[in-house]
Amino acid sequence: MSSIRSTGIRAALLTAPLVIGVLGAVAAPAGAVANPGTSLTCRGAGVDPGARVRHRTETLIHAPLRTVWKLQTDVERWPSWQAPVKTAERLDRGPFRKGSVFRWTTPVPATPVTPATTLRITSTVEQLKRDSCIRWTGPAIGDGLRVDGVHVWTFTEVKGGVRVRTEETHTGEQVDANVPLATRLLAQGLDAWLRDLKTTTEARARAERRGHR
Repeated sequence: MSSIRSTGIRAALLTAPLVIGVLGAVAAPAGAVANPGTSLTCRGAGVDPGARVRHRTETLIHAPLRTVWKLQTDVERWPSWQAPVKTAERLDRGPFRKGSVFRWTTPVPATPVTPATTLRITSTVEQLKRDSCIRWTGPAIGDGLRVDGVHVWTFTEVKGGVRVRTEETHTGEQVDANVPLATRLLAQGLDAWLRDLKTTTEARARAERRGHR
């Protein structure tokens, strides 16, 4: 891959929530563990076993499970705590459940090889167990870029809070063209998502505790 092509793909990937979740490099959240063993599953289904781009990580959130679950599944409010998510809408009604579909967008700046565009991500919940796990799939599509992702989340109550684990795989021409780079960017994004989830949920939990005093 030429340096120009690599730069263009990197710039595009750096702005896709599905691909990395936030802009720029970030530190892993406290307690994060990268690729710790067996792949995650939700109701027996996991990430894409054939994908070359994959990452798994986890963190401990000091908040009640109900608070963590509510924040993560209220997808229409994602833009309020994840800066790269510009819009998010449910395409179905009712409780967040298996079969729920949601569409979210993020801008992509112009690069030397691609025009400015907006990535449109349409995610479908394939498996879900309330307060326990979620698995969704879906493409991120923009001008000159398509990434197909499979994303699994698990939530486990432990002493002091909730252990949140997440694993994601990506396939597509652009990411498969530079697997090490795509994997590194995916890892940064998942770490950032966990960081924001942890920070926001713990702040809400503190506010709830103050409100009950």
